[in-house]
Amino acid sequence: MLALIVRRLGLLAVVLVGLSVLLFAWVRALPGDPARALLGEKATPEGIATITARYGFDQPVWQQYLTYVGNIVRGDFGASIQTGEPVVTTFLQRFPATIELSVAALVLAVLVGIPLGYLAAVRRGGWLDNLAVGGSLLGVVVPVFFLAVLLKYLLAIELGWFPTSGRQDARIDATHVTNFYVLDGLLTREWDASWDAVLHLVLPALALGSIPLAIIVRITRASVLEVLSDDHVRTAQAKGLARGVISRRHVLRNALLPVSTTLGLQVGALLSGAVLTETVFSINGIGSYLFAAVSTLDYPVLQGFILFIAVVFALVNLLVDISYGFIDPRVRVS
Repeated sequence: MLALIVRRLGLLAVVLVGLSVLLFAWVRALPGDPARALLGEKATPEGIATITARYGFDQPVWQQYLTYVGNIVRGDFGASIQTGEPVVTTFLQRFPATIELSVAALVLAVLVGIPLGYLAAVRRGGWLDNLAVGGSLLGVVVPVFFLAVLLKYLLAIELGWFPTSGRQDARIDATHVTNFYVLDGLLTREWDASWDAVLHLVLPALALGSIPLAIIVRITRASVLEVLSDDHVRTAQAKGLARGVISRRHVLRNALLPVSTTLGLQVGALLSGAVLTETVFSINGIGSYLFAAVSTLDYPVLQGFILFIAVVFALVNLLVDISYGFIDPRVRVS
């Protein structure tokens, strides 16, 4: 297991180096000029030249990249061109909102998707199976942005069941320790603040988790159907083992490997989908900030935030790889 972790960490380092090159090139290939975007209508040749020199945009691209990498090694990810705030500070302020939303969406997808996929497989051809398959197809094809707007209009504006925007009611005097609002309420025993944060998460999590939920249902169903046809399951059934034992030890455990892979891959989809979801529900996370940074060509923010997200995605997939060893001991020696 230790050798597996070391190999994955080495691969992670190589991936991040390659990503930094591609990210640096992509950002500078965006149309427009960050100096003009900052100055707006007041842009003059002198002002543009000043801003360009201040941020080193007048240097050769290779020199800019080496400076960028050298700063990262020292832990300096630069400051926003628009606000002047350090990228790391802004990221730490906004990252909890995105993580809280992504975790809520992923928990919803797992708690509903795995049981539903399993039940659809064991009752293949029944009404529940048809409902699960049809619902998963609908969940994949409906855009997250459209679903978010629809949920907000129907359940928040028309029916008033949930808040329309934000992370917490501004009238609640909540204590924020970690900037994870639900967790903060639990830590400080401010139960009303925690519950209000949960209510604010429901609709965004439903919208963001719709695609992962649909995918998990389909993957779980297909994986369980494949395991049910294996010889060891039929042997266990022939021996008269209890149905619960067969489901837990022989079916679900073997069917969870492809599901675990899917969960790791869905983290990237959740973080990218958060851009649209946070915009609809006015959540001040990294998604909405990235959207604004693209519009204003804020190079340091784009480079820093995307690199941070890539590290999180890679670490989550490393955890998924490690989980294989617990689900299937044979992976530990591979």
